[in-house]
Amino acid sequence: GCGKSITALSVMRLISEPGKIVGGSVNFNGTELTTASEDQMRKIRGNDIAMIFQDPMTSLNPVFTVGEQIAEALRLHRNLDKKSAWDEAIAAMEEVAIPSPSRRVNDYPHQLSGGMRQRVMIAMALACQPELLIADEPTTALDVTIQAQILELLNELRETRKLAILLITHDLGVVAETADRVCVMYTGKIVEESGVDALFEDPKHPYTRGLLHSVPKLSAADIKSDIRLSTIEGTVPSPTELPAGCHFAPRCSFRKDICEIEEIPLFEVEDEIKVRCVLYSDEKSGAAQAN
Repeated sequence: GCGKSITALSVMRLISEPGKIVGGSVNFNGTELTTASEDQMRKIRGNDIAMIFQDPMTSLNPVFTVGEQIAEALRLHRNLDKKSAWDEAIAAMEEVAIPSPSRRVNDYPHQLSGGMRQRVMIAMALACQPELLIADEPTTALDVTIQAQILELLNELRETRKLAILLITHDLGVVAETADRVCVMYTGKIVEESGVDALFEDPKHPYTRGLLHSVPKLSAADIKSDIRLSTIEGTVPSPTELPAGCHFAPRCSFRKDICEIEEIPLFEVEDEIKVRCVLYSDEKSGAAQAN
């Protein structure tokens, strides 16, 4: 509920009415996507930027085989003939490690497991060779073993294809294993941006600290000490009833009077580390140019 998926849909310009982009910038290879025409966006979607979603069962069409759906994307975006598109669909399924792709290409979505359906979605997304893949909670509906396999696959594809991945997840373990840079969001705003190692070693924003401290510790020393699990007090406010100033202020033990009056900008506190918190307002004189 903090705006991760909406941010991803904004990049693709796929926000449903009555939602709309009211500010900010999305720059991709020199093209400002927030003001690009619909014709431009149609060429960019699939060809340059592709997206995979949380639940492949609702993303795949149940009345067509998975091969037909991958081939259709190839014909649309790469102008291939029917046979070439079909051959490319099989090759795409083989690349994402679907067993017996020449046979499974004729399967319908309901005939595949959740992990295999997600592999099909990845194959479809990458078949047109995009530069950026947006993965919106790609492992949420999968068990731990299959989740690890999908994340390993994404990492391998990132290396072999020199692919940029915008990964959306609420799982801190997935972040630690997969990401290079991390943006932590709260009620639609980025509250901290950092390299992944720096974030886990020295979290800055009180919300980020609260998230990391609330992760269960399972070492023998932690269990023996019998320390209760840390929690963040209060609840996340409704999007229609956001508090003035810093949205996290009502739950923050470090809040100051100014936090509940003014919107806090992102402060660049170290090289490539930005924090939306007045605790760091004096570390560098200028606020980072981001909202």
